[in-house]
Amino acid sequence: MNSTQEHRDTISSLRWMLDNFTAEVPGVRSVVVVSVDGLPLLAAPPQSASAGEQLATVVSGIGGLTNGAADVMDGGRVKQTMVAMEDGCLVVMEAGDGSLLGVLTEPDCDLSVAAYHMELFVGRVGHVLTPGLRGELTG
Repeated sequence: MNSTQEHRDTISSLRWMLDNFTAEVPGVRSVVVVSVDGLPLLAAPPQSASAGEQLATVVSGIGGLTNGAADVMDGGRVKQTMVAMEDGCLVVMEAGDGSLLGVLTEPDCDLSVAAYHMELFVGRVGHVLTPGLRGELTG
């Protein structure tokens, strides 16, 4: 099997896992995987281009801001960041080499369940979110 076919199979598996994430965790509105420079890589459910780009930009910005703050404060690696809002939460977590996972929830979502599933997702896919695969996702 060639590299391109392997990447397609991996991308298909990643999409399936994201769809599963939104189906299995009550109260999750959307899940996105973005590059640290703000490029949307994957989203579930699929979003319009403008909505996906906006969420990717926000997730990337939050990741950059919190990593910068951790550097300034000698706090070590950022594990996750949560923005609590009146109508839900946004949770951001590092998802591999140069990627971030963002989860947007409803207000009644059990965040411990969402965070657990985020950790599972990152554990399963963090090692495959390589620069080569990110190129396939954005190309």
